[in-house]
Amino acid sequence: MLADYPITTLALAAALIVYFWITVNVGQARAAYGVPAPLSGGHPEFDKRYRVQMNTVEQLVWFVPALIIAVPVLGDLVAGSLAAVWSLGRILFALAYYRDPAKRSLGFVLTLLPTAILLLAGAWGGITSL
Repeated sequence: MLADYPITTLALAAALIVYFWITVNVGQARAAYGVPAPLSGGHPEFDKRYRVQMNTVEQLVWFVPALIIAVPVLGDLVAGSLAAVWSLGRILFALAYYRDPAKRSLGFVLTLLPTAILLLAGAWGGITSL
């Protein structure tokens, strides 16, 4: 199926690469701020990176299925573009959160909005196919 949607496939791969980058940031922060495993907190700078990782996992849980159900409805270019915006949103969210968590809103909106559009489009496609 993904071979039929190369733009979406690349955008999904990019999203997973963004998640990998965020995960690496957590590992580096764990070492830099002396937060040994299995602790999930202990230093404010580590905590920020850990929260970004956990929030990204929470977003991936509904972004990936929404993308999969939306791509046949929206087409490769639109679904892939929305997925690319999602990745940009996650990067902006992470960088803003690392600096000042109160200023993460733009990145959050650029993550939430594409996912909501994908979910609604996928649901609409299912409804209209009944």
